[in-house]
Amino acid sequence: MARRRLRRRDCLAVLAAWPLAWAGAAEPADLPALVARVRPSVLPVGTYDELASPRFSFRGSGFVVEDGTLLVTNAHVLPPEGTVPAPHLAALVLRADGQREARPARLLELDPVHDLALLRLAGPPLPALALAAPGAVREGMDVAFVGYPIGGVLGYSPVTHRGIVSSITAIALPSLNASQLDPRAIRRLRSGPFEVYQLDATAYPGNSGGPLFDAHSGHVIGIINMVLVHSTRESALSRPTGITYAIPARYIRELLPEK
Repeated sequence: MARRRLRRRDCLAVLAAWPLAWAGAAEPADLPALVARVRPSVLPVGTYDELASPRFSFRGSGFVVEDGTLLVTNAHVLPPEGTVPAPHLAALVLRADGQREARPARLLELDPVHDLALLRLAGPPLPALALAAPGAVREGMDVAFVGYPIGGVLGYSPVTHRGIVSSITAIALPSLNASQLDPRAIRRLRSGPFEVYQLDATAYPGNSGGPLFDAHSGHVIGIINMVLVHSTRESALSRPTGITYAIPARYIRELLPEK
């Protein structure tokens, strides 16, 4: 009889501990290590002018992909079309001495429908981030994003935010002007609304263009974007919406050069 009571006690102890073990398994695996791996690939993006003060004008965030010379950002991060004189695109890269230098960049591909831009960076390759496989995103999954939410106000230091994918929802496509209607844009417009990821973490001005990544694998699942969804400029630091959106990584894949 004593033996039977002992076994029952053991079973109850196992059952009591099971929810704790399950909760622990859901935690991101070594998020600090993932953040340390992601940060070198996330750069401040803007324009550079030798005669201006300051020389670098910050416009948003971007991240390195593929061969280490390609940079993804939001289309709205680029200077307005027709700006005179035409500003030089650039991204700030951290040197070995801890200082940042401006690397020239040129526009390779532009997707105004999904508010994406692909740039080619001058100079040697940088650490690149891997894009997640299609179908890897689920509602409720742990995510994080890195960017420069206050630009260079306190120095260009990347900031990490953590949350979950709270919803995968569809948005209507924005209207385009005639200069933006190339054959590829027309095909996308015909495809109708597309899905975006709604997050429960708050992004701020400057975060746009930064990578949204799986907090377990570090693979990029999307790119932070607020302007496209809200159809207006991002809210000021004093009035954040509390809701952040990201464009899925599959639209980034469509911009990459064919191998």
